[in-house]
Amino acid sequence: MNSTHINSKISLAALAIASAFAPAAHAQDQKMTEVVITANRVAAERASVAGFSDQPLLQTPASVTVLTREQIQDLNIGTTTDAVKYDASIGDAYNAVGYAEQFSIRGFKLNNANSYRKDGHPISGDTQIPLENKESIEVLRGLAGLQQGVAAPGGVVNYVTKRPTENNLRSVQFKVSERGSVLGTVDLGGRFEDSRFGYRFNAAGERMRSIIKGADGHRSFVSGAFDFRISPQALLQIDADYQKKSQKSAPGFQLIGGTNLPVADADTFLNDQPWAKPVETESSNIGVNFQYQLSPEWKATLSANQHRFKRDDYTAFPYGCSSESLWPGYCTNGDYDVYDYRSLGEEKKPLSAKALLNGRFATGSIRHELAAGLSFFSNHESWGDYVYELAGVSNIYRPVAVPMTDKQVGPVSERRNDHERSAFVQDIIGLTDQLALHTGVRYASLRRNEVDVVPVRENFWLPNVSLVFSPTAKLSYYANYAQGLQYGGVAPLGTSNYPSALAPGKSKQVEAGAKAEINGISLSAAIYQIDQGLEFTDPVSTAFVRSGQERHRGLEFAAQGKVTRDLLLGASMAAIHAKQEDTGLAELDGKRVTNVPNFKSTVWADYAVAEVPGLKLNANWRFSGRKAFDQENKTMVPSYHVVDLGGSYATRVSGSTVILRAQVKNAFDKFYWRDVTPELGGYLFPGSPRTFQLSAQVDF
Repeated sequence: MNSTHINSKISLAALAIASAFAPAAHAQDQKMTEVVITANRVAAERASVAGFSDQPLLQTPASVTVLTREQIQDLNIGTTTDAVKYDASIGDAYNAVGYAEQFSIRGFKLNNANSYRKDGHPISGDTQIPLENKESIEVLRGLAGLQQGVAAPGGVVNYVTKRPTENNLRSVQFKVSERGSVLGTVDLGGRFEDSRFGYRFNAAGERMRSIIKGADGHRSFVSGAFDFRISPQALLQIDADYQKKSQKSAPGFQLIGGTNLPVADADTFLNDQPWAKPVETESSNIGVNFQYQLSPEWKATLSANQHRFKRDDYTAFPYGCSSESLWPGYCTNGDYDVYDYRSLGEEKKPLSAKALLNGRFATGSIRHELAAGLSFFSNHESWGDYVYELAGVSNIYRPVAVPMTDKQVGPVSERRNDHERSAFVQDIIGLTDQLALHTGVRYASLRRNEVDVVPVRENFWLPNVSLVFSPTAKLSYYANYAQGLQYGGVAPLGTSNYPSALAPGKSKQVEAGAKAEINGISLSAAIYQIDQGLEFTDPVSTAFVRSGQERHRGLEFAAQGKVTRDLLLGASMAAIHAKQEDTGLAELDGKRVTNVPNFKSTVWADYAVAEVPGLKLNANWRFSGRKAFDQENKTMVPSYHVVDLGGSYATRVSGSTVILRAQVKNAFDKFYWRDVTPELGGYLFPGSPRTFQLSAQVDF
């Protein structure tokens, strides 16, 4: 890694920030509100991911979590990995440091092609999704067939873009951690002299010094969002962003001797070869949204987004033990085979567009909220013949340098493209003042073309029906039935049919829940069952197949709000019973689904110290039950507890709001296995050791 190059990037970022704010000293003073989470801010009232209408979340028959911009700042959230700590239904799923942040919801791994959304449009989840230009993070738990079309059955993560502000916004942040990570960000917003036009600019420069010593890198990000108030009825929004990231990836561990959990330090770096290079990624978006208020009761919306993703993947990849004929598994003495893995020029180009009409009307005494629309999605994926060649043998405890192979990657060409065309309609029928029937259906036509694979041409109906009973404005009960649709999984590296994708498949869900707001505290609970086809690597044929089903039954509970004037509490709990059924393999039927704890919880608190105005202390405690490492459940990974501690101090300096924050992650330096993925034969990723962070935010 070229340290001079990285230092120059940080210097340039600092210079850009300083230059941007030099004129601000002469601008009109703006009174910025101190960043304090209140009960209202904690519980977002609405979320676009929940459906097509503008229904309050309290009246929505779905399980939704929202992290607002204020929470993202106050909880010191820098990545999606930080954010999901506050939702017990979300877990890591091959979330390797330096590679891609990948997650599961309700025990189902999200699909990188369509489970991650920007303003409702699919984007690639194959890299770290930047948060600098995000107003909020919305999570829909459960099937999203009606709302989103193709998506993994666990749910959808939607990133809402920051938009121009009414008043001038000038904010900078500087963050450091104990290993030398440095992050500088700038956030500018406001209206032009012609107030019909607004702007929002975000930029970031980061030097990354990972918790795993050696998995270092750097990142640059820039974005812009603009709006044009064409008339009182018409609004045009345009946004664009670009990120470039370079970081060495940190592979996980396999079982010692194929049976025992490794004993190793959490910062052990298995990709530490002289010829190992960083994973290089570039990602960008161009989005447009046009809204027209046809009448007080009817509105039309047109939106689209073009996403581009490119990656050069280099790894000294650890897999298996040839001397003991273990694939997967490391040798009993800690040896492991090192493979030279290179895949260059990988590219994905998802494009999506949506037309939506919303309206309200009545038929006699029956009220209707109607939503109808059309959507389009296409994704073109290119890659070349990769290198995956045995280079030598190293050891977990005594690393050995091995030579790079002389193999070369093949030319890049388009290998797969997906197309989805949908029509959807939903009607929320107000049967009485307290009872509402939600009915909807999506018709989806899927087309997939892939080199050397039979083309997919399939059509699906995805119904969704719910009943919501609201005895008061602050209490509701709901029950729903939904069907979802997802593309088949892509055969992983090491399987006989890599990297072919399985055919699309449907999933089914039943869910019942309750939501309430009591004295400013938001409460929610849900019970559900989700069924989908089980995908796994057949141990005999080594092919990636779909056979039988996995059934996830769960119970979720969440609460957040102010319990006193100074104390804010939040809690999230998830109990999941996930089993494999009807696979035709006795060693799998009835066994637990891998990487899914039976119980998981998180509790966080934020306390404002009344004796010291501006001072707040916070803590987060997380628990995860034990998980199955392998599909036969021969190896179980222990449960764990982790505690994070932090604090912030807000004050005024020369007319500007200054917020200082400090955080200790994993305060008691607990070793634990955070991610137990079945990917690529099964890998274990340790959690972060104790880490210190300091940051300063200045709002001008």
